[in-house]
Amino acid sequence: MPHRILVVDDDTSVRELSTDVLIRHGYQVDAAADGAAAWAALQTKAYNLMITDHNMPRLTGVELVKKLRSARMPLSVILVSGLMPTEALNGNPSLQLAATLAKPFSPEQLLTTVNDVLHRDNGAREQIQPLPNWRSQPSADGLRL
Repeated sequence: MPHRILVVDDDTSVRELSTDVLIRHGYQVDAAADGAAAWAALQTKAYNLMITDHNMPRLTGVELVKKLRSARMPLSVILVSGLMPTEALNGNPSLQLAATLAKPFSPEQLLTTVNDVLHRDNGAREQIQPLPNWRSQPSADGLRL
């Protein structure tokens, strides 16, 4: 099943370009024009990744991620910005960003970052899969405990 990505950017051209690039590479993509619209989308669908701009009206990218983390939503986030909010990022290690991407970025940079984050996330999920219940495993002589 393809990964589902939420792209959040108030700049229509960046939002549409990012969405088009990701769709062409096999991802399922939804788009939101600002942080408030993204928050509404996060309440109705599950995503593997969110790519959000920082400088947006109504709810900035950092505010959106804070809200996400307060709700304990374990979603990977790539923060995109022309001017990274370094002070806000340094002051909030709980944001747990998967990556940052500086604007302007190329379609190749976007894809590389997305693929790196999703690959890293898949590896982490595989590593933390629960161990099988040893009581339900056959013993050496074929008997169940």
